[in-house]
Amino acid sequence: MEQKALEIGSEETEKEKIGNKWCVEAKKVWHIAGPAILNAVSLFSLEVVTAAFAGRLGDLELAAVSEVHNVIAGFVYGVMLGMASALATLCGQAVGAGQFNMLGVYLQRSWIITGVASLLLTPVFVFTSPILKLLRQDKDISHLAGKYAIWIIPQMFAYALNFPMQKFLQSQSKVWFMAIISMGGLAIHVLLNWILVVKGGHGLFGAAIAGNISWWLLDIAQLIYIISGYFPEAWTGFSCLAFKSLTKFVKLSLASAVMVCLELWYFTAVILMVGGLKNATVAVDAISICLGLQLWTLTVAFGFTSSTSVRVSNELGAGNAKAAKFTISVNVLTSAVIGLIFSATILATRKEFPRLFTNEQHVIKETSKLGYILAAIIFLNGIQPVLLGVAVGAGWQLQVALISIGCYYGFGLPLGALLGYKFKFGVEGILSAMLAGSFLQTLFQFLIIARTSWHKQALQAEERVRTWGGEVENQSTS
Repeated sequence: MEQKALEIGSEETEKEKIGNKWCVEAKKVWHIAGPAILNAVSLFSLEVVTAAFAGRLGDLELAAVSEVHNVIAGFVYGVMLGMASALATLCGQAVGAGQFNMLGVYLQRSWIITGVASLLLTPVFVFTSPILKLLRQDKDISHLAGKYAIWIIPQMFAYALNFPMQKFLQSQSKVWFMAIISMGGLAIHVLLNWILVVKGGHGLFGAAIAGNISWWLLDIAQLIYIISGYFPEAWTGFSCLAFKSLTKFVKLSLASAVMVCLELWYFTAVILMVGGLKNATVAVDAISICLGLQLWTLTVAFGFTSSTSVRVSNELGAGNAKAAKFTISVNVLTSAVIGLIFSATILATRKEFPRLFTNEQHVIKETSKLGYILAAIIFLNGIQPVLLGVAVGAGWQLQVALISIGCYYGFGLPLGALLGYKFKFGVEGILSAMLAGSFLQTLFQFLIIARTSWHKQALQAEERVRTWGGEVENQSTS
């Protein structure tokens, strides 16, 4: 009897240890994910606010702003955010290893790369009008969108500074400052649009100026925070080391950009595919509503991308292989539960949620049909961003990019064309194929994570920190 009592007591003690471990890790995760979600929602809302004020000017102005934000600026946004993800890998692992001395240099290298990328991408904004016409968009919309795109070129350069600073701060878990600044920036953005667009009557030019000012105020606030002495080890001033080892940095940055852009372009490709269907207006309206809701849930899930990448990179940099693996479990479960809640909400309001976006009965009916598929996609959205965070934290950007090419563009889109056009399933067939491609990608990433030797990943992180910074680069300055 005493032996059994001891065994039961031992099992309870073990369960308590596991429970306590989960609680401790969950606190660390939410400490990063919570403010990261607020930051992501605030930045996403900047475009929503601009579109809302543009809508007050007229349908043409709203269409022009939407075209620029969704096609042109969205493309550049993805490139900049993706390139900055390389910084998340390097800074996160360096923090875990206690090598704070190179973080500022990594930040400056990222600025150089994203700055050059901005210069190379400037023609995309300059030639927005002919690009949209080439994509067979309305001529009036393309003409106005071309003007608006030129006016918001300063925003592109703001992205180049902003995203690297975000990764620099996230890697050190300084995320509450980012959240507060972005929420304050959103409030200022609303005020500026009201002053310039509504009261000043400056139209789209006023909306563009408001966006430029808001983004640059965010940059200035974060830059002041970084260089004002709050990071005495990580930021020691501008350094010539920023111009060294750029080749390796460029390779990782490009792989990161490709990985992120492949995710974003998949949704754009789906919309373009739906646009070729018969009765395309209703189909595009329906799928736009679905993908709009999906984007909102993704904004929340991206908070867990940040928490996963930071926690995994920190633990790998510190050589804690088991801790890195454990934090993946906590992030996946937490984000999946939130995704399940969102999915259940969609299913429960399947016939009602379309009414939030339209009063057209045929659009409501078509959107309602997509409710089940949308719920499944949103549930996957609760898992995929976490796996993306694992890739960033471990430095697997190129590997995940190759998986995305195969699952999305080699499988999902061809299947969508087959179901949508050949077998006449229309928008339901295309969206189902999108779901299939996403599921396949998620499955492959899970298999990779399950088969990974995390001890080996920790050793690779140690080697990366040593050769990219730390000892080697310090020797070059001695």
